[in-house]
Amino acid sequence: MYSYIIGEIVEINVDHIVVENNGIGYLIYVSNPYEFTKGKEIKVYLYQYVKEDILLLYGFKTIEEKEMFLKLILVKGIGCKTAIGILATGDLEKIISAIETNDVNYLKKIPGIGPKAAKQIILDLQGKFNNVSITIKTNDDLQEASEVLIALGYRKVEVDKALKVLADENLDTNGYVKRALSLLVK
Repeated sequence: MYSYIIGEIVEINVDHIVVENNGIGYLIYVSNPYEFTKGKEIKVYLYQYVKEDILLLYGFKTIEEKEMFLKLILVKGIGCKTAIGILATGDLEKIISAIETNDVNYLKKIPGIGPKAAKQIILDLQGKFNNVSITIKTNDDLQEASEVLIALGYRKVEVDKALKVLADENLDTNGYVKRALSLLVK
């Protein structure tokens, strides 16, 4: 089993890259091959998929991306290709936030994910990201809303996840609290 590979990127294609290490080219499927630069030496974290006569390598730029992939492939009905497709959205924080706040609509927007798969992802993964810190956009109203919600007895992790979803909205403290409560109560 491989953990990672360090080598030079010699080829970039639509769904994979080829990394050369000691004269051997490793074909590695990645979520977004265009994040990589041809000719550059890089460390790629690996997942080795083995099934009967198939051996595939899936690669990730960060260990967090790999950990998310490993969680996704444990979900009933989600295979390696679908998990890579989910990661191709490029925003792990939004995916985690959607899972933790029951945001089926966000997950359904991901190509290949229907309502049934979105609900299954939430069912299987909700609450499994407690060790992942989601930082929310800092502004005074968001900070005050966070303090109010924590004072009401909600856990900081839950509050941060709810407010992360609302961070792009332009609300006052009361607005953030009301909207966050509607997300937290679901």
